[in-house]
Amino acid sequence: MAGNSFGTLFKLTSFGESHGELIGGVIDGCPAGLNLDVARIQAKLDRRKPGQSGISSERKEEDLVRIHSGIFDGITTGTPIGFTILNKDNRSKDYAHLKDVYRPGHADYAYQAKYGLRDYRGGGRSSARETAVRVVAGAIAEQILSVFNIEIRAFVQGVGKISLEKEVDWESIPDSENNTVRCPDLKTAEKMKKLIESVRNEGDSTGGVIECRIRGLFAGLGSPVFDKLNALLAHAMVSINAVKGVEFGSGFSSAAMKGSRYRDEFRIEGGEPKYSSNNSGGITGGISNGNELVFRVAFNPVTSIPKLAKASNTSGESQSLSVQGRHDPCVVPRAVPVIEAMAAITVLDQFLARRSDKI
Repeated sequence: MAGNSFGTLFKLTSFGESHGELIGGVIDGCPAGLNLDVARIQAKLDRRKPGQSGISSERKEEDLVRIHSGIFDGITTGTPIGFTILNKDNRSKDYAHLKDVYRPGHADYAYQAKYGLRDYRGGGRSSARETAVRVVAGAIAEQILSVFNIEIRAFVQGVGKISLEKEVDWESIPDSENNTVRCPDLKTAEKMKKLIESVRNEGDSTGGVIECRIRGLFAGLGSPVFDKLNALLAHAMVSINAVKGVEFGSGFSSAAMKGSRYRDEFRIEGGEPKYSSNNSGGITGGISNGNELVFRVAFNPVTSIPKLAKASNTSGESQSLSVQGRHDPCVVPRAVPVIEAMAAITVLDQFLARRSDKI
């Protein structure tokens, strides 16, 4: 199976399945000399792990990361960083009824068609359990970026038809950690929580939107043709389970704008650009322009739900299916650290590549 690695200079290769003994990864290209704070890595994992609130999966995983290589006396050595996370609460018996059934909305049939076999226990390699590995790599990437004052913050902007209407400034984004939905406005967060609880009680689910912002990013990251920074970030985001769309800056709403309104006027002040707006989302021509980088990611509703659906078994016979087990009624609250992680890996990879762009 190809496609298990991401990045070029800072490169993550992940391995493991949802119901295997463990999951893990190898990071190649981490610079030597970083005083690695493992507690910060664990804090990121704790934000993603299941069972952390009443609106997430009931699966209980400690998600404790064990680093096996690439670190000496707490400092990165420049050699590959190998790490693992044990799977301790995987109930494979919950998936026994799916052994010969293709779940609608899942990778079951497509996976079988491609490989001729599949791990029906939680989706195997196609499970979102794998994203815990990305969070570890992203947490390390964020620590490197913080040395250069580059910060990444994300929050839940929408759940179902409920969207955050008020303007969110950079300083208020951490407020999103004060509630289980991870929305910085408490009133909106309560509405979102009630909606998630409601769909769960119905045996259903809902999707949502996460907004991510990157501050401190200087102009010059990304390349103008195939490796545009927005193209690389879009690739990173769409590689995350259940992601169905990415927009930068004003996104799809820019299609209804006139050019005179869309263009971000600016002046150079003290050698730095000062922008009057940010419709481009901090990227022009595929290259970061020094403005705050802003993008949003849309997640579809999960389809592992008790509500009856028409399905097909491996013999081609139709049947009714109710998916039991422990699943999130809405993935976006737990996906916030995953978005931050993939953004960090992408930006760091381009940050390291920029060193070869000019003398």
